[in-house]
Amino acid sequence: MEAKPRFRAWFESLRDPGERYPLDEVVYTDRSGGLLQVVHDLDALRQIPPEEWKRIFEDRAHKNEWPYGSGVWGKKEWVLPEIDNENIVSMYEGHTNLFWAERYGRELGLEDLWIKLCGNSHTGSFKDLGMTVLVSMVKQMIRQGREIPAVACASTGDTSAALAAYGAAAGIPTIVFLPRGKISISQLIQPVANGAIVFALDTDFDGCMEIVKQVARRDGIYLANSMNSLRIEGQKTVGIEIVQQFDWEVPDWILIPGGNLGNVSALAKGLDLMLDLGLISRRPRIACCQAEAANPLYLSYLRGFEVFEPIAARPTLASAIQIGNPVSYEKAIDALRHYDGVVEQASEAELAEATARADRTGLFTCPHTGVALASLEKLLARGVIRRDERVVVISTAHGLKFTEFKVRYHEMQLEGIPSDHANPPIELPARYEVVRDEMLRQIEQRFGG
Repeated sequence: MEAKPRFRAWFESLRDPGERYPLDEVVYTDRSGGLLQVVHDLDALRQIPPEEWKRIFEDRAHKNEWPYGSGVWGKKEWVLPEIDNENIVSMYEGHTNLFWAERYGRELGLEDLWIKLCGNSHTGSFKDLGMTVLVSMVKQMIRQGREIPAVACASTGDTSAALAAYGAAAGIPTIVFLPRGKISISQLIQPVANGAIVFALDTDFDGCMEIVKQVARRDGIYLANSMNSLRIEGQKTVGIEIVQQFDWEVPDWILIPGGNLGNVSALAKGLDLMLDLGLISRRPRIACCQAEAANPLYLSYLRGFEVFEPIAARPTLASAIQIGNPVSYEKAIDALRHYDGVVEQASEAELAEATARADRTGLFTCPHTGVALASLEKLLARGVIRRDERVVVISTAHGLKFTEFKVRYHEMQLEGIPSDHANPPIELPARYEVVRDEMLRQIEQRFGG
């Protein structure tokens, strides 16, 4: 009987492929300070034919055999092939639905628009996909005898929620560093409720990132931000999942909000693996979408990516991507070059109005998704995206995390934003005749009878 191939993966320097480390080693950068990536043994993976990989992934999806029912761990051989199943910390993340935005797309003049609702996950964001991988590896390292006192991250909200939840499930102490007063209450309460040690610091995300790098270097705390390439291995499954949901057909465009930029490179990494193993034969185009207030990648794109300069990010409603010095910019630029990518930006008014327009068609989007939707509208208007192309927008978080933003929009309390689609409650006395007259007037006004 023919032996099954041994699947392997390791850390490798982006700049020097000869510099390698095992995945259970505590290392975040190469010797020159550059980022690492997780590299898989493609020769071993190629021993399984493309159609067999498709069958394996389809057979595992939504099933209860541990841990393969997860959208991440159903692709274990492509993620962390050598981890013991008993050390996996999973909440059956992934398998989030593709929402056919038929009405919203029709209003934009787009025939085939889909929204990948990554916020329909355990902690309400796509960060679960990467955190299940990182925390699982930490659990295995601890069981192997490595001393790791805690796992920590800097965050603008969603990363901290994912780390705290997965750490709590694994019984591993977690620490989060948040910029004080710059994230929503819904985001703040998640790590608090899950028992993390929460520090609200008088700085922005980039300042929090400097602190967490110091505690990792000096105090042996394990770093959980996306500069840790283990996170990317989970996040890359979103691109694989999108193609799988289209019966292995590749969409023409994928739009994704960008802050620290790990998500852009992760998306490309999953698509690259499918190309390398023959499951798909062409690339989609990728659009990275940034808030105008935090747009270092956009500014670099305008100069052909010849220069990248960090900026001081200004406050934005899209608080999770208020990042002026993204750690994964090199990987993101490489991904965009390989995927004929573009970068677009959205102002505060543009992202707020796009969010409200989409919500009117049955969505309930976060402001970061609003950045991507506003960018989509601009790319359509300029003819960069054609109206007959299949487009997928990745919605990174659930709108329920940002209810304060939505309330302020509909109460017309967002400074500098007209709230053209505001829909405040109508206050009336409890008398039938008054209610009936106003009801009929509203039906006529809004829907033409």
